Amino acid sequence: MSSDPTAAAAPPQHAVLELERFLPYRLSVLSNRVSQTIADAYVERFGLAVTEWRVIAVLGRFPGLSANGVAERTAMDKVAVSRAVARLLERGLLQRDLHDSDRRRSVLTLSEAGYRIYDEVAPLALECERRLLEHLAPDERALLDRLIDRLMEQGLPHLEAGTQDPA
Repeated sequence: MSSDPTAAAAPPQHAVLELERFLPYRLSVLSNRVSQTIADAYVERFGLAVTEWRVIAVLGRFPGLSANGVAERTAMDKVAVSRAVARLLERGLLQRDLHDSDRRRSVLTLSEAGYRIYDEVAPLALECERRLLEHLAPDERALLDRLIDRLMEQGLPHLEAGTQDPA
């Protein structure tokens, strides 16, 4: 037993993770704030959740994807995409057809009603983006775009449990 009475009260040493400086956390918070701002407008005006709007946005740009294709393009969970697709089909905003060459695979497209919403929401999304970026100088916007592209192209490092990066 130690003769120092403060030794037992000393907090154990732990790794320090400053979330307010941790890039993945900061990107997530920023993304959530932007998504929530947009979602508030979409749910109020169109009755669309974020996942539903993302499905509409992707199919407006890339018609004829499967639900798995939508999930891949949006990096959303397959179950969340499946639920959003089901709600959009129920509302008549999507159409499901069989793939021309693979009759076992279904593909999704926006219905006329889906395109009407897409044509209204797309300009709102672009305006939100404009307002978000208006505080950056043109060269800062270009740099941000290049940096995001570079991070996206690089992919995420694969970290295995129990291993540490030697750097």
